[in-house]
Amino acid sequence: MTASTDLETLADFFDRYGVALTSGDLPAIAGCYALPGLVVADTYSFSFTSAAAVALSFVGAAPDYQDRELVAAHARMEEVQPLSALLTMVAVEWEFLDSRGQAVPGERYRYLLRTSDDGPLICTVVRTG
Repeated sequence: MTASTDLETLADFFDRYGVALTSGDLPAIAGCYALPGLVVADTYSFSFTSAAAVALSFVGAAPDYQDRELVAAHARMEEVQPLSALLTMVAVEWEFLDSRGQAVPGERYRYLLRTSDDGPLICTVVRTG
C-alpha cells in the first residue's frame, strides 16, 4: 500500500465527501476521517477521537448548506503532494452549486490524507481561505 496520489482515486474520495457534506449524511462524513483527527483554522482548532465526535462536529454544517441552498459540492484539487509512504497533502478549493444551478464560491482547505485499506481518510483539515 502506498500514499494515494492517483487523481481519480482522490477525486472519487472528495466526491463522496462532498455528497456527504451537502446532504448532511453524518455517518458518511465520519467515515471519511481517520481517528484521531484534527481540524485547524485561524481562530480555532479541535480534535476528535471517535466517529461520534466527528459526526457531532458537523451537526451545524448541514443546516448551513440547506440555508444557503447548496445542493452539490465539487473539490477542485489545486495541488497533490505525497509526504510519506501513506500520507498525502491535498490542497482543495470547494466549488458549490445552489438549488438554482448557480455556482457559489467556496473555501480552500488543505487535507492531510492517510491511505488505508479502504482508500484515503482525512487525518487533518486546515482551512486556508
